[in-house]
Amino acid sequence: MRKTIVGVMGGCTADERTTENAREMGRLIAENGWVLLSGGRAFGVMQASVTGAHAAGGFTIGVLYDDDRDAGAQGLDIVIPTGMGAGRNVINVLSSDVVVACRGTGGTTSEIALALRFGRPVVLLDFNPGEAFLDSCSANPQYSLASTPAEAAEMVASYLKELGRG
Repeated sequence: MRKTIVGVMGGCTADERTTENAREMGRLIAENGWVLLSGGRAFGVMQASVTGAHAAGGFTIGVLYDDDRDAGAQGLDIVIPTGMGAGRNVINVLSSDVVVACRGTGGTTSEIALALRFGRPVVLLDFNPGEAFLDSCSANPQYSLASTPAEAAEMVASYLKELGRG
C-alpha cells in the first residue's frame, strides 16, 4: 500500500509564529505516520516543517525549486531537484493527498490554487487568503481553516478518511 503524503506549503521567509506552526505541523504529520512533502528549501516554512517531522522520526521529501540537490533542507530523506522553478508547485500539489498551507505569498497561493483546481483538499493553517480567492479556484473547492497545528492535523485526518486513506 502506498504511503499517505501530506504536503506542507508556505513562505521562504516566515515569522516566528508561522515557523513554529510549520515545525509543529511537521511533528504531527510524523506522529500520524504520514509522509511530509515540502518545497524542500533550507529556510522558512519548508525547513521548519522538515525539522519537525525529522525530529519526530518521520519520513520527509523535498521537491526543490532548482537543480542543486545540496540546497535542500536539513533532515530531508528524499531530495528531488527539479530545475523547474515555480513549475515544481504542480509536482508538490499532485504528489500530496492533502495540502496544508501556512502563511506565505505568491508561491504559496499558487499551490493553494493548484491544489483546489486539481481536487486536493487544503487545510489553511493560520492563513486565510480570502473566500473569494478560494472559491474561484474550483467549482467545488475543499478547504478548511485551522487556527492551530493540532486542529489542522485533525482536519487532515478527516480529509484522509473521506479519501479512504485514513
